[in-house]
Amino acid sequence: MSNSSDLLHLKQQLRAFAEQRNWDQFHTPKNLSMALSGEVAEITEIFQWLTPEQSEQLSVEKKQQLEEEIADVMMYLVRLADKCDIDISDACQRKLAKNNEKYPVDKCYGSAKKYNEL
Repeated sequence: MSNSSDLLHLKQQLRAFAEQRNWDQFHTPKNLSMALSGEVAEITEIFQWLTPEQSEQLSVEKKQQLEEEIADVMMYLVRLADKCDIDISDACQRKLAKNNEKYPVDKCYGSAKKYNEL
């Protein structure tokens, strides 16, 4: 995804994919959020017993598996946002602006503390 038009195109493709299969009836926010959670868990499984160093040096096979799971997460997330009438690009911009306020560089640089601990 290089820009919001790519995201819009993906949203349209996913909508068409579901409609062509009559799956829209199953794509409720509840079901999509549950499916999204399952896909995130599959990403977690890839890294579950690895050291931090190993997690940064995945084999070709593991990286391919990770790529597919990340794609699943992205597709469910885009579909969920679509069904809830949320523009992901706009939502991310608003959230980034909030995070910039919560985590000013001069207070959080190099720190893993949460905003209320700074």
